[in-house]
Amino acid sequence: MSVHRTVLLNETIDGLDLRPDSVVLDCTFGGGGHSAEILKRFSKAKIIALDQDKGAWRENDRKISFFNVNFRDLDKVLKNEKVDGIIFDLGLSSDQLENSGRGFSFMKDEPLLMTMKENPGPEDVTAYDVVNTWDEKNLADIIYGYGEERFSRRIAKGIVEARKKAEIKTTFDLVKIIAEAVPAAYRRGRLHFATRTFQAIRIAVNDELGALQEGLEKGFEALKVGGRMAVISFHSLEDRIVKNFYKVRTKEKKAILINKKPVLANKEELKNNPRARSAKLRVLEKITAAAGQV
Repeated sequence: MSVHRTVLLNETIDGLDLRPDSVVLDCTFGGGGHSAEILKRFSKAKIIALDQDKGAWRENDRKISFFNVNFRDLDKVLKNEKVDGIIFDLGLSSDQLENSGRGFSFMKDEPLLMTMKENPGPEDVTAYDVVNTWDEKNLADIIYGYGEERFSRRIAKGIVEARKKAEIKTTFDLVKIIAEAVPAAYRRGRLHFATRTFQAIRIAVNDELGALQEGLEKGFEALKVGGRMAVISFHSLEDRIVKNFYKVRTKEKKAILINKKPVLANKEELKNNPRARSAKLRVLEKITAAAGQV
């Protein structure tokens, strides 16, 4: 059973301005909240749902076509089909944090995987690989670059020193190393001291920022003229990519912004869903087709 609560649900679907028979690409199906609400409002709508985590698909709804792929490969799913709306709800779902068993949460002692894939293969990079094999400079660079962690060098050094004594196998192994590397005052801060490092490693493992850039570009190509793209981001790195992508498309006069500023969760939603506090929704409408595109 899903424990995930969809963020900015009504704002996202309202922003897409769908018709009763719209075709919508849900690039991050997750708990299925957005897709379910679209079908509730528009019974004749068609949903094409993507998720890298196969565990996301547990229902059998003939109006939803599910594909177990990363959204960077959306063009392979759509081929030449165009869609009326696209949703990207970025970041982790509550289900992945609470129930995946793949080491996303620093509050649970689990194997260090952090892969969006439910069953990673031998060719897939895992968090275990990152912390046990990457050199100190690379570790410091990703922890700073993807986690915006000011103690990145100290944490990277701590990881390298610790693995000389024993393999770093679980989330709690990593949390202990981070705790010993950062100042005591930082450990007592409002934000958990392991948050930024875990975020950084997860982003590196899944190439999340590269996938996002690719997904946005391919998604925009797949939109019909008049179609809209809605993206919900949860941290500044994601939001910067989305904001810049939208800026380029509007400057090229290929799209218009539906909201000049990102839409944030209201007080009621923040009270019921703390995860919504960092969510930002940006919506774009395509106004011209590429050469040769209908």
